[in-house]
Amino acid sequence: MKKCLLLGNGGREAVLAEYISKEYELYSVLPYENPSIIEKIEDSNGKYIIGSPFDKELVKEFIQKENIEICVVSSDNLLQEGLIDVAKSLGLKVFGPTSKGSKVEWSKTYALEIVNKIAPQFIIKNYNIETKEELKRIIDSYKDENFVIKPEGLTGGKGVKVGGEHFSTKEKGYEYALSCLEESGKVIVQDKVQGKEFTLMCLTDGKNVVPMPITFDYPYRYEEDKGPGTGGMGCMSYPNGLLPFLTNEDILQCTELMKKTIQYLNKDSKEFTGVLYGGFFKTEQGIKFIEFNARFGDPEALNVLNALETPFAEVLENIINENLTEENCKFKKDYTFTVYVVSKDYAVKSSKNPTIFKVNTEAIKNENLKIYFANAKKTGKNEYTSVSNSRLFAITTSGKDLEELRKKVYNAIEKNVDKVLDYRKDIGNIYIH
Repeated sequence: MKKCLLLGNGGREAVLAEYISKEYELYSVLPYENPSIIEKIEDSNGKYIIGSPFDKELVKEFIQKENIEICVVSSDNLLQEGLIDVAKSLGLKVFGPTSKGSKVEWSKTYALEIVNKIAPQFIIKNYNIETKEELKRIIDSYKDENFVIKPEGLTGGKGVKVGGEHFSTKEKGYEYALSCLEESGKVIVQDKVQGKEFTLMCLTDGKNVVPMPITFDYPYRYEEDKGPGTGGMGCMSYPNGLLPFLTNEDILQCTELMKKTIQYLNKDSKEFTGVLYGGFFKTEQGIKFIEFNARFGDPEALNVLNALETPFAEVLENIINENLTEENCKFKKDYTFTVYVVSKDYAVKSSKNPTIFKVNTEAIKNENLKIYFANAKKTGKNEYTSVSNSRLFAITTSGKDLEELRKKVYNAIEKNVDKVLDYRKDIGNIYIH
């Protein structure tokens, strides 16, 4: 059995661990004992060590000591730091871009430059700003707060601020933009457009691109899309792989853009395999580009990997062997549905004290639901503690009837999850009513 190293420790890695461990011995360097990942490592007769996955020497030693052959990385910070580069330097087959390849995520200006070169019709009018004077001039050119501020670097899905939603006046927008500029030396100011947002993720072997089912994420903290932006409070997808407001032609356009982007990134050397994630708006003026990520989204990964019909190990081998096609990477015709459970303070205020909570995982699994732990570790039978201020765990399911799936997940949360925790109760409502 081949040995596969998975680096990263969130809910996205928990679902990757599940599917990798079906065919490979699973190995990991974990900063804490994520219960979902550890369970799959042990099931596969693999091994883990507790340490920082950013410690390149530690990772190298672990790879060499355990004779690991494949490396999977789908964490933005680890990709930026070049952990795929480390694996490649040791001769491993990889799933994930190099640091240079992942620049499409960690530099928003770079991503915009690429799209402007290869498909300018996708671009929303924007300004790449590097000085305080230029920032003031651009903000002054807007009549009101109807613009968007985008930091240059990684922000875990929480950095983009939209006028009228995250800041109420032009002056407050300027203050936030100035703080971004002072932090990284760059900030993007973009026109605000009206449209419906969606996510398309494509698997790629560096040449070929296969679109995955379109997911609809719920990025705001509270019901009715109120409150601050988060890493995602839930996610859903439809059996036809689309959303009600999208057509096959829309997806073909986006897929073609993403294929050209992969070709651009790999034009000199192979820098990108794995997942290219595209954020888009559908507007009256056509499809518009928002951003790229260089890896699976979270929670989106929980949905699309549970919709995968072809075993993930086969998909991984096809990516490694550069023969990925829509015929050897198929998806089920099911709804998928995910709800994230968080602390009450999540995305609202930071707490130095960990959240202690109980979850009856056995009862949840007995309902044919899946639970994926993220920023939590086990302290006793059905007892857990948070390890950061981030999301704690997600519950995911799939099937033919969306309303049934919703009821099943919410009933399971109500019966089996500690009342000290919180979650959005309207995931999926947007299309049911």
